[in-house]
Amino acid sequence: MDKVLRIARKEFAGFFASPVAFIFFGAFLAVTLFIFFWVETFFARNIADVRPMFEWMPVLLLFLSAAITMRMWSEERRLGTLEVLLTSPALPWQFVAGKFLACMGLVGTALLLTLPLPITVSFLGNVDWGPVFGGYLATLFLAAAYLAIGLFVSARSDNQIVSLIVATAICGVFYLLGSDAFTSLFGNKGSEFLQLLGSGSRFESITRGVIDPRDLYYYISLAGVFLVLNVFALEVLRWAGNRSNPNHRRWGLLTALLAGNFLVANVWLADVDGARADFTDGNIYSISDATDAYLNRLREPLLIRGYFSAQTHPLLAPLVPRLRDLLEEYAIAGDGKVRLEFIDPLENPELEKEAGEKFGIQPVAFQTASKYQAAVVNSYFDIVVQYGDQHEKLGFRDLIEVKVQSETDIDVDLRNPEYDITRAIKKVLQAYQGAGQLFDNIAQPVVFKGYISPDARLPEILQELRAGLDQLLTEMELESDGKLKVEIRDPDEQGGALAKRIREEYGFRPMAAGLFDPNTFWFYMTLESGDQVVQVPLPEGYTKSGLEQSLDAALKRFSKGFLKTVALHSPNPTPRMSPFGGMQLGGKQFSLLEETLAEEHDATEAKLENGMVPEAADLLLLVAPEELDDKQLFAVDQFLMRGGTVVLATSPFDIDTRGKLSAKAHRSGLKEWLAHNGITIEERMVLDPQNAAFPIPVQRNLGGFVVQETQMVEYPFFVDIREEGLNRDSGITAGIDQVTLNWASPISLDGEKGEGRTVMPILYSSEASWTSDSTQIQPDFAMHGELGFPAGDDTGKKLLAVSVEGGFESFFKDKPSPLAAAAEDDAGDGAGDANAMNEGEEERPPVISRAIDKSPESARIVVFASNTFLTDEVLDLAASGMGTRYLNPVQLVTNAVDWSLEDRELLSIRGRGHFSRTLRPLDRDAQVFWEYLNYALALFGLVAVWLFRRTRIQADLARQQAILNLGRA
Repeated sequence: MDKVLRIARKEFAGFFASPVAFIFFGAFLAVTLFIFFWVETFFARNIADVRPMFEWMPVLLLFLSAAITMRMWSEERRLGTLEVLLTSPALPWQFVAGKFLACMGLVGTALLLTLPLPITVSFLGNVDWGPVFGGYLATLFLAAAYLAIGLFVSARSDNQIVSLIVATAICGVFYLLGSDAFTSLFGNKGSEFLQLLGSGSRFESITRGVIDPRDLYYYISLAGVFLVLNVFALEVLRWAGNRSNPNHRRWGLLTALLAGNFLVANVWLADVDGARADFTDGNIYSISDATDAYLNRLREPLLIRGYFSAQTHPLLAPLVPRLRDLLEEYAIAGDGKVRLEFIDPLENPELEKEAGEKFGIQPVAFQTASKYQAAVVNSYFDIVVQYGDQHEKLGFRDLIEVKVQSETDIDVDLRNPEYDITRAIKKVLQAYQGAGQLFDNIAQPVVFKGYISPDARLPEILQELRAGLDQLLTEMELESDGKLKVEIRDPDEQGGALAKRIREEYGFRPMAAGLFDPNTFWFYMTLESGDQVVQVPLPEGYTKSGLEQSLDAALKRFSKGFLKTVALHSPNPTPRMSPFGGMQLGGKQFSLLEETLAEEHDATEAKLENGMVPEAADLLLLVAPEELDDKQLFAVDQFLMRGGTVVLATSPFDIDTRGKLSAKAHRSGLKEWLAHNGITIEERMVLDPQNAAFPIPVQRNLGGFVVQETQMVEYPFFVDIREEGLNRDSGITAGIDQVTLNWASPISLDGEKGEGRTVMPILYSSEASWTSDSTQIQPDFAMHGELGFPAGDDTGKKLLAVSVEGGFESFFKDKPSPLAAAAEDDAGDGAGDANAMNEGEEERPPVISRAIDKSPESARIVVFASNTFLTDEVLDLAASGMGTRYLNPVQLVTNAVDWSLEDRELLSIRGRGHFSRTLRPLDRDAQVFWEYLNYALALFGLVAVWLFRRTRIQADLARQQAILNLGRA
């Protein structure tokens, strides 16, 4: 080993004997930095990672490795020193190992000079160091394979240029085998096999931050094969001119055995799939504990079937193996409960027919273009999750995200496949359980407590409802197998002690059949288990079927096995004249929000006009509400009083983006109600120098001729919230590294009214933000500079979203019920025109004056102070500027819904590894500074290597001179 190290040191030092070494290193660094900052447009990507550098590394190493190795043996042969080496006491394998280590040292030096790049990037954002470590490790192993190839080629030629060309060509063949351009010519199975042979595809796997021994051994085997061949080539040169003998044949056999063993071991390791290590933050490429929890709930086999066509779009083809690998992880974690199938429907007409008829899966036509022709490929890229008689389909639009940098630069990647697949599993699991027994997934006994007056005091319609209640409870008790207990009491018995207690604890107060009816009674219901109390509302129409639905919805709150119901209230779209003629829907529309909610929950519309929230609702979401009347406000208030969660997206301003930007006052009807609960949304808007760009019509004067054009400009009303502005202590911001709140208003809280409640801030603007009460939102860059608006004096971070949880007092406490008042008005109007009723028209049921004065501690209000950040129009504007769908605002609100419904498991998957990866905001001068800093650090590194080498040479010369002087003495 000592001889090997001495040879390595000699070769390493010899490489720096001429300026050629520094030219190679300088060219390598210059090309790397140019690609990173200019070709891959690092600052435009706005992501704090060094992925672009490693994406190009397999190509750069082709030339760097060939350049390093081209002279190693060719120069020895040209100078005639090879014969001396082969007859020296050192063995050929020692020379091969020494030269190989020297080459590895040179590549390591080149990589060491690139280290300032990830370090400087870490100052600009939160870098995930797992992929960085994986990238450098992959580069070293790939370099080992390329260097071994280069050394073998160099040993076969005495011409350095020939060695350079041939080595580059062989390494290029290994790279092309797994490249997307080549594998797209074959089917899925063929492309997957080629990716196993390709050096570049293995490299991409490691640079994700996932270290798989199979990938590392692939490079070791390549290096081993070509190093063995290198030793054999030197032995052949030693035999040159000699006749063949048994020793030569033994060398050939030994070489073949060693090379064969190196290669065959790849086949043996192919089935070893449990030894990989995930070094990414949050282990985002490994199955999470939350997914394990859902798989452990399986009682029957779960089928996951992938429909992937052999011929598909070139950008989708590389994603298929990654999905297959992930689904294999599901099968392993399922411990026999998960069955996997991978099907190409185009090869099996019967399965293609089943896919279309049973699951609604149809082929998608993808346009492809090559150098010679354009074509259309009909292919499948779908996953079906089936459990019992329930199934969910995931199409390619559900699984991927597309980012368009330009017309020719499109980046396609998997969005968050574990989250999407686990969400589908959760949905089929809950739907299947929902069709079964209600009590199967309730772990602890539940007590039904009815606070109900005797029948003699109840109105006739409630007497019928009471009879229906007794029947339903009897049936449920039998079905529950002891998990449901029933207690019904009259609050007025025993001197009214119970009535006093439930009024103090729950805010219940006596009911009346009308606004002026002096007769009062009680009819309240709750379900209790441990510390959890759920109030059961009276159904609309007071029917037995409605009561059964209310009881089922309340019981499902004690189980994790059912879909939750979200009641969504949004303004009605208004018809308006289209500029192209005809009518079209105008106003605010929230189709993206509605679609996303429907994917994970049972979303239902809530108009609230009858003064009630739908009985099955577990959460009420109000988006940009407009002028809620007393009945609608009463519905919101009483839902909160029952311990529900109310999520609001509202502000005092409405924005018109048609033509010139303008703002006007907006009346939601919630101002007084929020103030009563200690929350005030100020009638001002927040402006922030940390903002997102906005396409603004700008006028440009060309010598008296005014041209109007649209430009992406900084717009302070688009508050860009990231890092410090996102409260990471809550699950609401899980998986979100940035969100834009458009035309938002600051929130202030009343400390006295909020005493005893839990307040959790969610979003803040930056410290440099300020507020304005002006409705002038069109920027004037000529007067106010690059921000377009005058800066305010009240700078500081502003609260833009908050959650308040605890006990609330009803806004309608000690006030008559709006429902009863409306009923009396309707009755008065009807009395004057009683004869106008159509024959056979059903009489409407009486309205029971029922109000709860106090909420339990589980009640919660979540406020996002913007009317517009969830609208389709604003999301489309953001998408046009970013080149991809912008769904962070929608994800933020759905996170709030999941978090409020205690559905934290999916949130943990969504947030895994999704720390803030975006760059901190930089102006153009700062970007230039950081770019040139990296060039300067690279130059400094080269100078440091030169000085170090010069110092070593001088030290060696001084040592040699001292030895000579000693000999003369």
